[in-house]
Amino acid sequence: MDKLNFWDFSIIDFIDVFLVAILLYYVYKLVKGTVAINIFIGIITIYVIWKLTDFLNMQMLHNIFDGFMKVGIIALIVVFQPEIRKFLLMVGSTNLGSQRKIFNKLKFLKTENNTETDIAAIVSACEKMGSSYTGALIVLERNNNLDFLTATGDAMNIMVTQPIIESIFFKNSPLHDGAIVIADNIVKATRVILPVNNEKNIPKRFGLRHRAAIGVTEKTDALALVVSEETGQISYIVNGEFVMFKDIEELLSIIAKDLA
Repeated sequence: MDKLNFWDFSIIDFIDVFLVAILLYYVYKLVKGTVAINIFIGIITIYVIWKLTDFLNMQMLHNIFDGFMKVGIIALIVVFQPEIRKFLLMVGSTNLGSQRKIFNKLKFLKTENNTETDIAAIVSACEKMGSSYTGALIVLERNNNLDFLTATGDAMNIMVTQPIIESIFFKNSPLHDGAIVIADNIVKATRVILPVNNEKNIPKRFGLRHRAAIGVTEKTDALALVVSEETGQISYIVNGEFVMFKDIEELLSIIAKDLA
């Protein structure tokens, strides 16, 4: 027996529905909180009407929507170009992330170059800078290579320590503007220019640093830490969303889990 039937609903049909649900979930995740969500809802509505007119044999109305569906796919590629790019990055990152976790479990595959990032030093530096209202933007590289971003700043090769991070963002330092990118416990670049998200509605107390952190974490799988120059508050941003934490210990635990 090739198929397991439940009221003429085969296992293949179940897999089909399940995969479509996952696809819609990822698409919704990409456009949630942006103006693209309205376009997404509009597309779903038009698709439902298109299928409904076909089911009810409303040929004239169906032909109109059918023509729109065929031609509209080209327009959608243009409109959703950033979201499509992010979706492909998300798919690639998911695969690479799974491979990385598998490799991390196999100790004999580890090399000396695979250095764990000193999260405690980074967070302690953020806490110290927050107490003196020193603004900072720190990007932690994960699976997506950020060389296309580091090329916009000054290349570095400095081991991460708390004093180093504090000195970079010191107000009189020539390196304090822009973001720093950290990978494998090394500061790869300073004064990095990040893509700014102007679509998402965020509270007015958050400025350009926060919008830049949202932008880079939306377009890549990187993590971002922001220290507000106005309030001294530390913000942690992943996938374009603010991650809430009650204290520094919880923040350290969350970052360690996300970098694992």
